[in-house]
Amino acid sequence: MVRKQLVVMTRYPVDFIASFAQIFLIILIFTFSAVMFEPGGISASSGTAGSSGAVMMYGFVLFMFVSDTLWTIGYNIREEQYQGTLESLYLTPASKFASLVSRVTTIVVWTGILTIAAVLFVQLFLGRLPFHNPGLAGLILLFSLSGTFGLGFMFAAYTLIVKESAQTAANFLQFVLMILCGMFFPFRALPEFLQFGSRLLPLSYSVDAFRSTLMGYPPGFPELAPIDVEIPIVIAFGIVGPILGYWVYQRAEHHARTSGSLAEF
Repeated sequence: MVRKQLVVMTRYPVDFIASFAQIFLIILIFTFSAVMFEPGGISASSGTAGSSGAVMMYGFVLFMFVSDTLWTIGYNIREEQYQGTLESLYLTPASKFASLVSRVTTIVVWTGILTIAAVLFVQLFLGRLPFHNPGLAGLILLFSLSGTFGLGFMFAAYTLIVKESAQTAANFLQFVLMILCGMFFPFRALPEFLQFGSRLLPLSYSVDAFRSTLMGYPPGFPELAPIDVEIPIVIAFGIVGPILGYWVYQRAEHHARTSGSLAEF
């Protein structure tokens, strides 16, 4: 199933080019925005990216995975419905879990490549990004991605229920998470009532812990809680998220099969 997903992904070379172009355009927009908050702009960076650039870039890494998780898993389910293969697949003894997890492969592989390219591009443009504690940051990223895949499973379940209307919800949810999780700016830039909302979302602690760790815990970071509090929250998010997400997906898939809507567009 993983091989099938990778084969399908490589059959759309124009998609590859468009994805790279889109990412670099987004990076340029947010890079110029981050530079606006650096005293002296780029000229003051002395070959290193300022704190605003690091906050933006490391938040962007998680934003990429969250955005693609919301779109890719649910979108692939819709594609299989259009192709007429989803119902036949789910009526066989084939593992439903393997089918769902295989859709994560394209996110890990393709989004990972795009993220590495984006980080290198920013370093060439802004200067060297701070890169401290890579081992701990990698562990935080691993559990953060696991938690976001749980969100993706839940959204795939929602896609099975509401079909095409899920695209509107994906756009809205992506925007809400981008703001509340402070992915492109420090959390202290949010109004106080939105900061309260940020503290209710486990993903906010993932963003805060990940970029604070890579930045070497400069004064004021992490912002939401001490790092020894944020890391257990991120680990719990990474463990509970996919379990809960898959349970929700199973319920939605069972409802779709028993109601006969699995093959409906």
